[in-house]
Amino acid sequence: MDKIRTAVVGAGKMGRIHAKVYSQLPQSQLTAIVDVSMEKAQKLAAKYECEAFDNVAQLIDKVDAVTIAAPTLCHLDIAKVLIRNNIAVLVEKPLAANTEQGREIVALADTYNTVVAVGHSERCNPVVQAMKRLHIEPKFIEAIRVSPYSFRSTDIGVVLDMMIHDIDIILALAQSKIKKIDTAGVNVIGDFEDICNARIVFANGCIANVTASRLALATTRKIRVFSRQAYLSLDFFKKDGIVIKTAPNVDVVKWIKERQDEGDFDFSGINWPDLLHIEHLDIDDREPLRVEQEAFLNAVAEPTLRPEVTAEEGLAALECAELILEKLKGQKWE
Repeated sequence: MDKIRTAVVGAGKMGRIHAKVYSQLPQSQLTAIVDVSMEKAQKLAAKYECEAFDNVAQLIDKVDAVTIAAPTLCHLDIAKVLIRNNIAVLVEKPLAANTEQGREIVALADTYNTVVAVGHSERCNPVVQAMKRLHIEPKFIEAIRVSPYSFRSTDIGVVLDMMIHDIDIILALAQSKIKKIDTAGVNVIGDFEDICNARIVFANGCIANVTASRLALATTRKIRVFSRQAYLSLDFFKKDGIVIKTAPNVDVVKWIKERQDEGDFDFSGINWPDLLHIEHLDIDDREPLRVEQEAFLNAVAEPTLRPEVTAEEGLAALECAELILEKLKGQKWE
């Protein structure tokens, strides 16, 4: 199979990471780097022995697939040029600066029948991939994503910077329309929210409680999922997780009820975890960005395949994030 000619728009931190992975993938031929600063573009291009440009239009007829790792405000303008020329696009999250622009990108992808993926790389985290294989139907989801201040993404708040990762995962798990959202949040450092909690109620009865903060003293990225089939406790940061399935633990419940019926059984010496059938998730150690890019390029090469996160899914996450932000605007602190 011929290699897919790839390029990266944006020579900042994320652009450099995408360029590195593209240069390593066997199906990719890293062809160009684009940045408004020609100096930055040339520096990164020299590292990978490819071309450097300062205008995205210069990529036309030279590439097949492009990652947009430029500032969010530029996503739509860059995507327009590429999609209209049938060049597949992977847009770093969030999809666009707002839902109106996001819908325009989705419409363009549909009109020009062009692959558009969104870089919600946490969906490619091996923990999430392992959870995906369980086909869980959640009733309650609790996600916590907190970390120290990173001194980046100061042009957006914690909802679009961090929480949107968990919003995307929650929407993929819930598979239902949003019925109601309640929020609480506060800005401490600047003009945008630094801490936010949202409670999302879905039409199918699933409830999600999600918290994000960029003012914590340590990094925590965890999710718990309650369902009829199992209870899951996952750690994205440590890349580990456990699952307690219902079926293998039926005998435990039966044993407890029998002892309770005895009336005087002493449970004080029982170690609860020892009774349970606990499975450790089978988690590989593949780099999320590599999984994301491979799925994207596979979708470019084979029309029957789809990227890990589609443009429609990226838009859904953005729409949910905007609903949360709208709720925060109406928040009144006494």
